Amino acid sequence: MTEPPVSRRERKKAATRQAIADAALQLFLERGYDHVGIRDIAETADVSTTTVFKHFTGKEALVFDQEESTDAHLIAAVRQRAAGQSVLDALRQHVLDTWLPIAAHPQRQEFNHLVDSTPALRAYAERMWARHTDTLSAAIADEFGVDHGNLACAALARFALEVPVLAQGQKDRRAAVEEVFDILTNGWQPPSRPTAPPSM
Repeated sequence: MTEPPVSRRERKKAATRQAIADAALQLFLERGYDHVGIRDIAETADVSTTTVFKHFTGKEALVFDQEESTDAHLIAAVRQRAAGQSVLDALRQHVLDTWLPIAAHPQRQEFNHLVDSTPALRAYAERMWARHTDTLSAAIADEFGVDHGNLACAALARFALEVPVLAQGQKDRRAAVEEVFDILTNGWQPPSRPTAPPSM
């Protein structure tokens, strides 16, 4: 299905939103989250404070500027998967396509430190993660015609969204993502102990 073209107004709106988010992150990384105000961000982005609040609900939302579209992308990954593709494989591909580029971003480590060292951002991230889990769980439940409170669907959603956290510190992030999804697909198997080389 062909998506409708984006209007000039929508493109301009998106560009303004991105400029505000970029300015905010730059200032947060340079000065620290608690030492930056909305007025500072507006001045750096060359917009009014009113414009900032037209695009974002508050300072925390400026840090997680992609949150707004995340729920829609999670639902689309499940509902618009290819014919014959399982929900698990669709989620695997979604994580590979969306998270790997983010994890490879040169500012990713600084971003993680900013969030981890700021209590308000940690709390916001936890609430955001819970919302995404509920959204994904409901989408999976709908696919199988079961209640939204179904435990199996909730567990799958939680584990799938936890994959980036598990893969983050691994040298080969793609291989780590694949390995965790293989475990979800095939069930956990005890790791094999490495065999010692034969003694001379």
